Amino acid sequence: MNLEIETNTRVTLNFSLALETGEEVDSNFGGDPVSFVMGDGSLLPGFERRLLGMRPGDEAEFRIPPDEGFGEPQDDNIQSIPRADFDAEIPLEPGMLFTFADAAGGEVPGMIAEVGEDTVTVDFNHPLSGRTIHFKVRITHVEPAELH
Repeated sequence: MNLEIETNTRVTLNFSLALETGEEVDSNFGGDPVSFVMGDGSLLPGFERRLLGMRPGDEAEFRIPPDEGFGEPQDDNIQSIPRADFDAEIPLEPGMLFTFADAAGGEVPGMIAEVGEDTVTVDFNHPLSGRTIHFKVRITHVEPAELH
């Protein structure tokens, strides 16, 4: 059975994400492929759309601009948080990643941008926002998604 990728197919693939500098951000080449169902939210729509019509054995490389990838950084995603909200035992430094509770009770990652005496500036933008991503895939398997 040689299905092509469409909505409601389970896709098994190897992938890598790299920045325009060539720096690899994530990859599972050389490891086990991963599976997901098209449209289940595992992949951003800009990535999924490029897989449509591919078949097992296909390999491709895509350039995904920020507006179809992780978006552009938003100024209102940068917030000042009182230093007292952080554990006094932890030495804070720019570049450190923390997880914060959001209003809905979920968790949101934020990166320390600046550390002041009384406030800490935290950037809640996705670390890859504003970046063009080079997305490389090798499709290993495509099957109908089973409804659970």
